[in-house]
Amino acid sequence: MRILMIGATGTIGSAVYRNLVERHEIVSAGRGEADVFVDMTSPESIMAMYETVGKVDAVICTAGKVHFGSLLEMTPEQNEASVQSKLKGQINIVLLGLNYVNDQGSFTLTTGITMDDPVVGGVSAAMACAAVKGFVQAAAIEMPRGIRINNVSPNVLVESIEKYGPYFPGFEPVPASRVAQAFRKSVEGAQTGKTYTVY
Repeated sequence: MRILMIGATGTIGSAVYRNLVERHEIVSAGRGEADVFVDMTSPESIMAMYETVGKVDAVICTAGKVHFGSLLEMTPEQNEASVQSKLKGQINIVLLGLNYVNDQGSFTLTTGITMDDPVVGGVSAAMACAAVKGFVQAAAIEMPRGIRINNVSPNVLVESIEKYGPYFPGFEPVPASRVAQAFRKSVEGAQTGKTYTVY
């Protein structure tokens, strides 16, 4: 398959890339080191990415920023960062990419454990992830030409526990390599409208 992968150099993205690259052609996209530049918060940038890359069999997004912090101290601007990137960015990747995904292709987006197992400081992340999950479930029944759509919801990662551990007391972290298997299941499998939880 020819796969467009947004966020291939992140912690999850690099693990997914390693899992898939030996079996598929991967075109990476991101704001930093990547084959193609994309700013997920800009529909114009997303459109330019697709025009540059052309037709693909699958799109994977492991990118998207969220705000972590106390609800009592969170500002609308901080919450908006999660809306613009994690939520609208991923949805726009689907809306603008439908015509660039081949028949029987797929989209795989990224959500997270906070939407199902809330943590203090995770309100904004939970909001964005839950909205993406809802979009995936609803969009699956309207996707054209046999295109599938799923999302992967990982627990806090072993590789990120030093940074995010204080937000996740008592959680059992998972390795990024195990999360990557869920992305493989979405891309190489046949299911649609699913949330693959990796706890």
